Amino acid sequence: MWTIIDTHSHLFTEEFDSDRAEVLQRAKELGVTRIYMPNIDETTIDRLLKVCEDNSGYCFPMMGLHPTSVNENFEIKLQQVYQCLMARRDLFVAVGEIGIDLYWDNTFLDQQIEVFDRQVRWALELDLPIVVHCREAIQYIYKVLLPYKDTALRGIFHSFTGDPVEAELMLQFKRFMIGVNGIVTFKKSVIPTILPQLPIERLVLETDSPYLTPVPHRGERNESSYIGYTLMKVAQVLGCKPEELAVQTSENALRLFGG
Repeated sequence: MWTIIDTHSHLFTEEFDSDRAEVLQRAKELGVTRIYMPNIDETTIDRLLKVCEDNSGYCFPMMGLHPTSVNENFEIKLQQVYQCLMARRDLFVAVGEIGIDLYWDNTFLDQQIEVFDRQVRWALELDLPIVVHCREAIQYIYKVLLPYKDTALRGIFHSFTGDPVEAELMLQFKRFMIGVNGIVTFKKSVIPTILPQLPIERLVLETDSPYLTPVPHRGERNESSYIGYTLMKVAQVLGCKPEELAVQTSENALRLFGG
Protein backbone atom coordinates (compact mmCIF):
# COMPACT_ATOMS: atom_id res chain seq x y z
CA MET A 1 0.00 0.00 0.00
CA TRP A 2 1.30 3.41 -0.98
CA THR A 3 0.55 7.02 -0.07
CA ILE A 4 -0.51 8.50 -3.38
CA ILE A 5 -2.70 11.30 -4.76
CA ASP A 6 -4.86 11.21 -7.88
CA THR A 7 -4.66 14.79 -9.12
CA HIS A 8 -7.27 14.43 -11.88
CA SER A 9 -10.41 12.30 -11.81
CA HIS A 10 -13.98 12.77 -13.06
CA LEU A 11 -15.41 10.40 -10.48
CA PHE A 12 -18.60 12.46 -10.37
CA THR A 13 -19.71 11.47 -13.90
CA GLU A 14 -22.54 9.05 -14.57
CA GLU A 15 -20.12 6.23 -15.40
CA PHE A 16 -19.70 5.76 -11.64
CA ASP A 17 -23.31 6.14 -10.52
CA SER A 18 -23.81 2.42 -9.91
CA ASP A 19 -20.70 1.73 -7.83
CA ARG A 20 -19.07 5.01 -6.78
CA ALA A 21 -18.72 3.91 -3.14
CA GLU A 22 -16.91 0.74 -4.17
CA VAL A 23 -14.61 2.70 -6.50
CA LEU A 24 -13.71 5.04 -3.66
CA GLN A 25 -13.09 2.13 -1.32
CA ARG A 26 -10.72 0.47 -3.80
CA ALA A 27 -8.81 3.73 -4.11
CA LYS A 28 -8.45 4.01 -0.34
CA GLU A 29 -7.30 0.41 -0.08
CA LEU A 30 -4.55 1.11 -2.63
CA GLY A 31 -3.37 4.09 -0.59
CA VAL A 32 -4.94 6.98 -2.51
CA THR A 33 -5.25 9.72 0.12
CA ARG A 34 -6.85 12.43 -2.00
CA ILE A 35 -8.68 12.75 -5.30
CA TYR A 36 -8.82 16.10 -7.08
CA MET A 37 -11.79 16.59 -9.39
CA PRO A 38 -11.93 19.13 -12.23
CA ASN A 39 -15.30 20.36 -13.43
CA ILE A 40 -16.35 19.95 -17.08
CA ASP A 41 -19.08 22.55 -17.72
CA GLU A 42 -22.27 24.04 -16.34
CA THR A 43 -24.08 20.69 -16.58
CA THR A 44 -21.68 18.89 -14.24
CA ILE A 45 -21.46 21.42 -11.39
CA ASP A 46 -24.17 19.88 -9.21
CA ARG A 47 -22.82 16.35 -9.61
CA LEU A 48 -19.28 17.48 -8.83
CA LEU A 49 -20.32 19.34 -5.70
CA LYS A 50 -22.49 16.47 -4.46
CA VAL A 51 -19.70 13.89 -4.70
CA CYS A 52 -17.17 16.21 -3.07
CA GLU A 53 -19.56 17.17 -0.27
CA ASP A 54 -20.37 13.50 0.37
CA ASN A 55 -16.64 12.77 0.54
CA SER A 56 -15.35 15.94 2.15
CA GLY A 57 -11.65 15.81 2.98
CA TYR A 58 -11.06 13.10 0.37
CA CYS A 59 -12.49 14.50 -2.87
CA PHE A 60 -11.59 18.10 -3.71
CA PRO A 61 -13.41 20.12 -6.40
CA MET A 62 -12.10 22.52 -9.04
CA MET A 63 -14.27 24.87 -11.07
CA GLY A 64 -13.81 25.69 -14.73
CA LEU A 65 -15.17 25.35 -18.26
CA HIS A 66 -13.60 22.58 -20.34
CA PRO A 67 -12.52 23.67 -23.85
CA THR A 68 -14.60 21.01 -25.62
CA SER A 69 -17.70 22.57 -24.04
CA VAL A 70 -16.96 25.95 -25.60
CA ASN A 71 -19.42 26.80 -28.39
CA GLU A 72 -21.56 29.72 -29.59
CA ASN A 73 -23.13 29.88 -26.12
CA PHE A 74 -19.81 30.14 -24.30
CA GLU A 75 -20.66 33.44 -22.59
CA ILE A 76 -23.66 31.89 -20.84
CA LYS A 77 -21.69 28.80 -19.85
CA LEU A 78 -18.76 30.85 -18.62
CA GLN A 79 -20.99 33.08 -16.54
CA GLN A 80 -22.59 30.10 -14.81
CA VAL A 81 -19.19 28.65 -13.98
CA TYR A 82 -17.90 32.01 -12.75
CA GLN A 83 -20.90 32.59 -10.51
CA CYS A 84 -20.39 29.18 -8.90
CA LEU A 85 -16.67 29.79 -8.46
CA MET A 86 -17.17 33.15 -6.79
CA ALA A 87 -20.12 32.07 -4.66
CA ARG A 88 -18.12 29.21 -3.15
CA ARG A 89 -14.57 30.37 -3.67
CA ASP A 90 -13.36 28.84 -0.40
CA LEU A 91 -14.45 25.40 -1.54
CA PHE A 92 -12.53 25.15 -4.81
CA VAL A 93 -8.86 24.20 -4.87
CA ALA A 94 -8.17 25.19 -8.48
CA VAL A 95 -9.61 26.64 -11.68
CA GLY A 96 -10.01 23.69 -13.98
CA GLU A 97 -10.27 21.95 -16.21
CA ILE A 98 -9.44 24.70 -18.68
CA GLY A 99 -7.40 25.01 -21.86
CA ILE A 100 -7.62 24.44 -25.60
CA ASP A 101 -8.58 21.29 -27.53
CA LEU A 102 -8.26 21.18 -31.33
CA TYR A 103 -8.31 17.39 -31.68
CA TRP A 104 -11.99 17.15 -32.58
CA ASP A 105 -12.77 20.55 -34.03
CA ASN A 106 -11.25 24.02 -34.44
CA THR A 107 -14.50 25.85 -35.21
CA PHE A 108 -14.41 27.72 -31.89
CA LEU A 109 -10.66 28.22 -31.59
CA ASP A 110 -10.94 31.98 -31.03
CA GLN A 111 -13.58 31.43 -28.37
CA GLN A 112 -11.50 28.70 -26.69
CA ILE A 113 -8.54 31.08 -26.51
CA GLU A 114 -10.68 33.82 -24.98
CA VAL A 115 -12.31 31.48 -22.47
CA PHE A 116 -8.94 30.04 -21.45
CA ASP A 117 -7.40 33.46 -20.93
CA ARG A 118 -10.33 34.74 -18.90
CA GLN A 119 -10.19 31.72 -16.61
CA VAL A 120 -6.43 32.16 -16.15
CA ARG A 121 -7.18 35.67 -14.92
CA TRP A 122 -9.78 34.31 -12.50
CA ALA A 123 -7.10 32.04 -11.04
CA LEU A 124 -4.71 34.93 -10.55
CA GLU A 125 -7.47 37.02 -8.96
CA LEU A 126 -8.30 34.24 -6.50
CA ASP A 127 -4.72 32.97 -6.05
CA LEU A 128 -5.66 29.49 -7.24
CA PRO A 129 -3.73 27.06 -9.44
CA ILE A 130 -5.04 26.10 -12.87
CA VAL A 131 -5.33 22.66 -14.44
CA VAL A 132 -4.62 22.90 -18.15
CA HIS A 133 -6.09 20.65 -20.84
CA CYS A 134 -4.06 20.79 -24.04
CA ARG A 135 -4.74 18.63 -27.07
CA GLU A 136 -3.21 19.44 -30.44
CA ALA A 137 -2.86 23.01 -29.18
CA ILE A 138 0.46 23.48 -27.40
CA GLN A 139 1.48 26.57 -29.38
CA TYR A 140 -1.82 28.28 -28.57
CA ILE A 141 -1.58 27.29 -24.90
CA TYR A 142 1.96 28.64 -24.76
CA LYS A 143 0.96 31.92 -26.38
CA VAL A 144 -1.87 32.48 -23.89
CA LEU A 145 0.27 31.64 -20.85
CA LEU A 146 3.44 33.48 -21.88
CA PRO A 147 2.31 36.91 -20.61
CA TYR A 148 1.73 35.32 -17.18
CA LYS A 149 5.09 33.52 -17.07
CA ASP A 150 6.57 35.77 -14.39
CA THR A 151 3.40 36.13 -12.31
CA ALA A 152 2.21 33.98 -9.40
CA LEU A 153 0.32 31.74 -11.83
CA ARG A 154 0.82 28.06 -11.08
CA GLY A 155 -0.82 24.79 -12.05
CA ILE A 156 -0.66 21.44 -13.80
CA PHE A 157 -0.23 20.63 -17.45
CA HIS A 158 -2.70 17.77 -17.43
CA SER A 159 -2.17 14.55 -19.41
CA PHE A 160 1.40 14.89 -20.63
CA THR A 161 1.66 13.37 -24.10
CA GLY A 162 5.40 12.96 -24.42
CA ASP A 163 6.31 15.37 -27.19
CA PRO A 164 9.87 16.68 -26.52
CA VAL A 165 8.96 20.15 -27.76
CA GLU A 166 5.87 20.19 -25.56
CA ALA A 167 7.93 19.10 -22.56
CA GLU A 168 10.45 21.87 -23.15
CA LEU A 169 7.73 24.50 -23.39
CA MET A 170 6.00 23.25 -20.25
CA LEU A 171 9.17 23.26 -18.19
CA GLN A 172 9.64 26.96 -18.92
CA PHE A 173 6.76 27.66 -16.54
CA LYS A 174 8.58 27.08 -13.27
CA ARG A 175 5.50 27.00 -11.06
CA PHE A 176 3.77 24.26 -13.06
CA MET A 177 3.65 20.51 -12.57
CA ILE A 178 3.32 17.95 -15.34
CA GLY A 179 0.55 15.36 -14.99
CA VAL A 180 1.29 11.78 -16.03
CA ASN A 181 -1.47 9.21 -16.42
CA GLY A 182 -2.21 5.81 -17.95
CA ILE A 183 -0.97 6.83 -21.39
CA VAL A 184 2.55 6.09 -20.12
CA THR A 185 1.66 2.38 -20.03
CA PHE A 186 0.45 2.19 -23.65
CA LYS A 187 2.56 0.03 -25.95
CA LYS A 188 3.29 2.78 -28.49
CA SER A 189 3.64 5.57 -25.93
CA VAL A 190 6.75 7.73 -26.29
CA ILE A 191 6.35 9.17 -22.79
CA PRO A 192 8.86 6.71 -21.26
CA THR A 193 11.57 8.16 -23.50
CA ILE A 194 10.82 11.71 -22.32
CA LEU A 195 10.22 11.13 -18.60
CA PRO A 196 13.92 11.03 -17.63
CA GLN A 197 14.20 14.63 -18.89
CA LEU A 198 11.53 15.83 -16.46
CA PRO A 199 12.52 16.77 -12.89
CA ILE A 200 10.79 14.48 -10.42
CA GLU A 201 9.90 17.55 -8.37
CA ARG A 202 7.67 18.65 -11.26
CA LEU A 203 5.68 15.43 -11.68
CA VAL A 204 2.22 14.55 -10.40
CA LEU A 205 0.19 11.43 -11.12
CA GLU A 206 -3.40 11.32 -12.33
CA THR A 207 -5.97 8.98 -13.82
CA ASP A 208 -8.38 11.20 -15.79
CA SER A 209 -10.89 8.51 -14.91
CA PRO A 210 -13.10 7.25 -16.43
CA TYR A 211 -10.77 7.85 -19.41
CA LEU A 212 -7.20 6.89 -20.39
CA THR A 213 -7.23 3.56 -18.58
CA PRO A 214 -3.75 2.08 -18.12
CA VAL A 215 -2.60 -1.35 -19.23
CA PRO A 216 -3.62 -4.04 -18.25
CA HIS A 217 -7.16 -2.61 -18.05
CA ARG A 218 -7.05 -0.56 -21.24
CA GLY A 219 -10.45 -0.51 -22.90
CA GLU A 220 -12.25 -0.64 -19.56
CA ARG A 221 -13.53 2.20 -17.41
CA ASN A 222 -10.68 3.86 -15.56
CA GLU A 223 -10.78 4.53 -11.81
CA SER A 224 -8.51 6.01 -9.15
CA SER A 225 -7.18 2.68 -7.89
CA TYR A 226 -5.65 2.09 -11.33
CA ILE A 227 -3.19 4.90 -10.63
CA GLY A 228 -1.01 2.15 -9.20
CA TYR A 229 -0.22 0.90 -12.71
CA THR A 230 0.91 4.38 -13.74
CA LEU A 231 3.00 4.67 -10.59
CA MET A 232 4.73 1.35 -11.25
CA LYS A 233 5.50 2.22 -14.87
CA VAL A 234 6.88 5.67 -14.08
CA ALA A 235 8.99 4.25 -11.23
CA GLN A 236 10.37 1.60 -13.58
CA VAL A 237 11.28 4.19 -16.19
CA LEU A 238 12.93 6.50 -13.66
CA GLY A 239 14.69 3.69 -11.82
CA CYS A 240 13.26 4.52 -8.42
CA LYS A 241 11.14 2.70 -5.84
CA PRO A 242 7.38 3.05 -6.34
CA GLU A 243 6.85 4.04 -2.71
CA GLU A 244 9.41 6.84 -3.03
CA LEU A 245 7.80 8.10 -6.24
CA ALA A 246 4.37 7.97 -4.59
CA VAL A 247 5.57 10.12 -1.71
CA GLN A 248 7.38 12.59 -3.97
CA THR A 249 4.49 13.09 -6.39
CA SER A 250 2.06 13.43 -3.48
CA GLU A 251 4.27 16.09 -1.91
CA ASN A 252 4.35 17.86 -5.27
CA ALA A 253 0.56 17.84 -5.44
CA LEU A 254 0.16 19.13 -1.90
CA ARG A 255 2.69 21.87 -2.55
CA LEU A 256 0.55 23.01 -5.46
CA PHE A 257 -2.95 22.59 -4.06
CA GLY A 258 -2.16 23.13 -0.39
CA GLY A 259 -3.19 20.84 2.43
